[in-house]
Amino acid sequence: MSTEMVELSIQTAELVRRAGVLQQNRVFLDFFWDLAKPDQEVRLKAVEDLIQYLKTNNKADELEYTFKRLVDGLAHTRDTARPGFSLALGQVLSAFEDVSLQDILNRIKEKHNLQTTKKKLVRNALFGNLFGVLALQQSSRLSKEPQVVLGCVQLLQSLTQHRQHLKDLPTKTMTDILHEIPEEVFEEVLLSAMQTDLAAAFRTPEQLQLLLVALHRFPQSLKPKKLKKLLGSSTIINADNIPKLTEVLKTAARSVKKEHVLPGVALDLLKLSLKEGSFQLFWNKGIIDSMLKEHLGPTHYMSFRLLGSALPLLSVAQLKEVLSGQVMMLYGEHVVSAQKPGRYKLAPEMDTYVSDFLQGCLDPEKQLSVMVGFSSLTNQGYPVVPSVWRVVQHLQPAALQQYVVWLKTMFLRPELDKLLDFNTRKQRVNQERQEQKEDSIFRLRKWIVARLSSLIDNHQVKRQEDLVMDVARFVFFHAFFTAKKASADIPETTEKLSVPLDDRTRAVLVNSFFGLLLSMHHLHLTNDSAEDEASNQKRVFGVTADGTMWIYHLVQYAQVLLNHPKQAQSSQPFTPEQGQAWDSMMESVASLKKKAKKKLSEENTAFQQLFLLVGLHLFKAPEELLDIMKDLQSCVDRANEKGNKKKKTRATEKQEEEGPHWVEVMVDILLSLLSQPSRHIRQVCKTVFSSICPHVTAPALSAILDVLDPAKDDEEDGVVVVMDDYKNQEKTSDDDDEELEDDESDQEDEEEDDDDHDDDDDDDEEAMDEEEEELEEEAVDQNFRLEMMKVLQQQNALATEEDGSSDEDLDDEAMMELDKSLAALFSEQKKKNEAKKEEKTKIQKEKMLVRDFKIKVLDLVEVFVNRQAGSPLVLGFVEPLLAIIDRGMRSDSNQQEQDFLRRTADIFRNQLCRSKVYCRTVDDQQWELHELLDKLMTKSQKLSDSSVCLYYFSASLYVVKVLRGPLPAPPETKEKRPTNRASATELKFMGNVDMDRVTAIFRGALSSYMSRRKSPLTTQMFTDLFNRFPILCVNLLDEALQCITSGVRPHQQGQACVLVLRAMQNRDVQRLLSGPPWISLCVKVTDQLVASLQVSDTETNVMKEKVVKTLELCQFLVKHVHQQKLTVDLEPLKEVLQSLTRAVTFRKTGQLEDTYWAVMKLFGVMKPKVEKIKPDENNEQQQVPKKKKGFLPETKKRKKRMKLVLEPAGDKVTSMNKPAAGKGQGKKKRSADGATASQANPAKKSKTQSESNPIRKKKHLKQKEKGEKK
Repeated sequence: MSTEMVELSIQTAELVRRAGVLQQNRVFLDFFWDLAKPDQEVRLKAVEDLIQYLKTNNKADELEYTFKRLVDGLAHTRDTARPGFSLALGQVLSAFEDVSLQDILNRIKEKHNLQTTKKKLVRNALFGNLFGVLALQQSSRLSKEPQVVLGCVQLLQSLTQHRQHLKDLPTKTMTDILHEIPEEVFEEVLLSAMQTDLAAAFRTPEQLQLLLVALHRFPQSLKPKKLKKLLGSSTIINADNIPKLTEVLKTAARSVKKEHVLPGVALDLLKLSLKEGSFQLFWNKGIIDSMLKEHLGPTHYMSFRLLGSALPLLSVAQLKEVLSGQVMMLYGEHVVSAQKPGRYKLAPEMDTYVSDFLQGCLDPEKQLSVMVGFSSLTNQGYPVVPSVWRVVQHLQPAALQQYVVWLKTMFLRPELDKLLDFNTRKQRVNQERQEQKEDSIFRLRKWIVARLSSLIDNHQVKRQEDLVMDVARFVFFHAFFTAKKASADIPETTEKLSVPLDDRTRAVLVNSFFGLLLSMHHLHLTNDSAEDEASNQKRVFGVTADGTMWIYHLVQYAQVLLNHPKQAQSSQPFTPEQGQAWDSMMESVASLKKKAKKKLSEENTAFQQLFLLVGLHLFKAPEELLDIMKDLQSCVDRANEKGNKKKKTRATEKQEEEGPHWVEVMVDILLSLLSQPSRHIRQVCKTVFSSICPHVTAPALSAILDVLDPAKDDEEDGVVVVMDDYKNQEKTSDDDDEELEDDESDQEDEEEDDDDHDDDDDDDEEAMDEEEEELEEEAVDQNFRLEMMKVLQQQNALATEEDGSSDEDLDDEAMMELDKSLAALFSEQKKKNEAKKEEKTKIQKEKMLVRDFKIKVLDLVEVFVNRQAGSPLVLGFVEPLLAIIDRGMRSDSNQQEQDFLRRTADIFRNQLCRSKVYCRTVDDQQWELHELLDKLMTKSQKLSDSSVCLYYFSASLYVVKVLRGPLPAPPETKEKRPTNRASATELKFMGNVDMDRVTAIFRGALSSYMSRRKSPLTTQMFTDLFNRFPILCVNLLDEALQCITSGVRPHQQGQACVLVLRAMQNRDVQRLLSGPPWISLCVKVTDQLVASLQVSDTETNVMKEKVVKTLELCQFLVKHVHQQKLTVDLEPLKEVLQSLTRAVTFRKTGQLEDTYWAVMKLFGVMKPKVEKIKPDENNEQQQVPKKKKGFLPETKKRKKRMKLVLEPAGDKVTSMNKPAAGKGQGKKKRSADGATASQANPAKKSKTQSESNPIRKKKHLKQKEKGEKK
């Protein structure tokens, strides 16, 4: 007994000691709980806090307990907890370097010993050993204790046998250890221990990676002689080892199939081949002859990634060899075939590889080799890489210059043999086309032109001005000219085309040139002019370093080409009249430049841009722009004469009086130019119009508004409709990338399998079925029916009642004639239907062109509204813009029309009506503006859409603002007046507004809103009116007060309360009505509220809403009267409110109830509190009987059994009841319950008895009769 007491006391002492140490701070134990949580951030925070805690307290027992818990946690059953304990152990060992790693390793081996661990915990013990070694490796102290390194490696070697659990993690951990230890430790300790692992390098990718890391880290220890002993050869990559290496690489490629990454062993082998001088052997035999022989899959993708990763490691010669080999060709086929949706695309990864290489490589020759290599990868002449390739922004200037030279040379002399061209499987089958070579050249030139343009369009490319001009001259020359004789002054004539340009290529060049011209228009100054750019406050675009416009340089170059017809021949020579227009344009530009030297103006620069741009467009469409050029020259001359202060002759003045104003002519020119499909022209027209805005007249604006007039949509302008072809050209120029994508889609279509043809056939059949259904749905053409009747009658094939003939009476010849006639008739009808469809499509295209033209014209409207917001001419935009909005809201519009409508609404509301700058001088237009206001308000009341009415109401407020004009300047006096007096005078000031007429207009609108059941007007509109013009609010208050009781419906009455409430809350209205008028208003409001609150029924939602609005007005009124201590009798209102509880059934909570009691609280009446009565438990127990356990409720009992019970006594029933009676008390109770249930429902009992008993008696009698007969 004493011995047991001693043992118990010892155990108790130990528990007390531990509890005393560990329960001093509960936070310490929480660290270990957090280490096991699944959230990574929580685990990392726990590691940091644990180390900080141990360093702060520095207690040996806590540190000992920490190591014990961390070592135990390495084999945690939760997978996410093991990394947390491993990381914590490594960081603690790194923080406390006095702790021996050998002791920790011994603890790990002892705690997670595989020999003593239970079978079901072996997996956890395996991971415990692995994560323990990882913790020691993460402590960064392994290199200081070589024996610990040896112990870790030996432990990992013992773990490699359990691949079913750990896979290749032990080998990877050994690889990580080799990265940290020095060569001395490896040679003295690990070399002998790892000989078996190094000798088995060709078994798995991880073991090969281990050998490669050892070779890289310890070249002196693993010399060729040592390698020969281990592997049987002094080198890794040789002809004998290639099959083994390829098998390992295939295994590595399949292992990372889902990760989409390059295995590290592949890149290490590539680096080793470069080091050993066996790269060609490795690439040709290992990659091309082995890896690429597999089906398209992980091995191919690994080869492509290895190609991208090898770019920084290879020399120029090796780059050229690799980029022109089989790997690149297969990569191109993958890019073409992977364009289909749902397929894996490796092209983005390759773009990343190339971008990283160009960004990190400073050798222009290597950069050029890579760019040329990828640009030479073509599919039937069309390069695989996109024409707009962002990687070009990392090219060095020298490499970029050489690359442009290569592109130009390939354009002039397409050498398809030097390209890495490939065909897809179906393209090889269809190689019988004769024009394949010509198509390949066209496709190649098309891509080159797009690539040259993209080099200029990308602002990130490091280009010089000479390069930009060189590319622009090259594209312009080959777009419009042909070299005849070499000239030193024109470098483009020194090299001739090996294959002449066809019309398709020249059209691509023309569109690309004008797209390039737009890009140059947006070019900012290059790096050479950084100082000039820094000196300018505003960033300059579209000019060179000397301030000359890019377009002017190109026009000068065009002039040089026109002056040398023997060296350069124009593809579309100018007529004498066109040549004269060009010369006069050059003279006009020269005169404008002279004036600009004296005085630089925005108008002058804009006219120069317009002249130069129209001049260059003469090369594209000389016949259409010739008249525009003439009008432009005469217009500019007249504008200059207007600005000249010298006296004019009478003839000149008479001519000007008879002809239109020069601004009107200029606006017509701009409208004509806007019909051209060019974004550059659109921007220049916008700039020109912005410069001439101060000179614009009313007829000029009328020309713009006539274009936007919705009533003239059917009268399509001829200049717009004929531009259909140019619209298509615009799409080709602006959406050049879309064409390239179409080409790629054509390539991918050729890559489809034979099954796709079946799908296409099915689709065609479905399309035919749909067409047939459409034809059936269409109404029968009566003319077509008559024609068919005639054909049948002519062939005597129409059955009649008289002769009763049928098709059987016709012979074969007659049937053939009938078939021919019917075929001709149906063919003609089909042509008519197709013509109708074409006409419909043409009309739709014309509508799109007209809508697109109107969107461009909106630019001019927006410019004028912004630049000349204070001009009286702006008022002319109000009605036309409202007409556009009204028409657009009423029509079912497509996306283009929606954009047009949205833009129009934005200009009208945000830039016109809400502008802080507006017309301030309307003394001579007062009558017209009042008529406009009356017209707008009358129209707004007749609308059916509130959204359209909102724009009309906003326009009315804008007109009132214009009529009022600016507020008068306060008198300059030394004495300061009170702000209330000054503000009152400002509030009463309404300028040129006829208060009686305007008040009558808005009073009528308010009366219409309150008296109509469906009105487009809203309360918010009048609220805006009250806020912006308080004096009008004062005039309209009487009407709003009357509508509280006279509104047509309760909804209008409630909105009248809202209007009165917003008016009374307005501080400006309070200032205008201060004194007796305000008291009188409060009295009137009180009377109206008393009359409004006398309601009898508030069950409907409309009535509840009205009462809520009325109570809100009551709340403000009572609170205001009490605060200001006004002499207003509120007793009638209080009595009505108290009687309201009889008519309204209040709930516990709700907006109506809360608002009501908030008002009553102001009168001193508090909401009664409802006392909560606790229910009596005894009553509840008596009311709710307890449910008997073990018995079914009445609803669950079977009805058939109850019917048996209800039967009269008989033999069968008694026989069934007897055994039930003897089986125990439970069943007795059950039968008793059934009996009581049946007795409780006498109606049911009588029913069952009356219905069932006679039938049973009849059956019993029949059975007796049968027995007697037998």
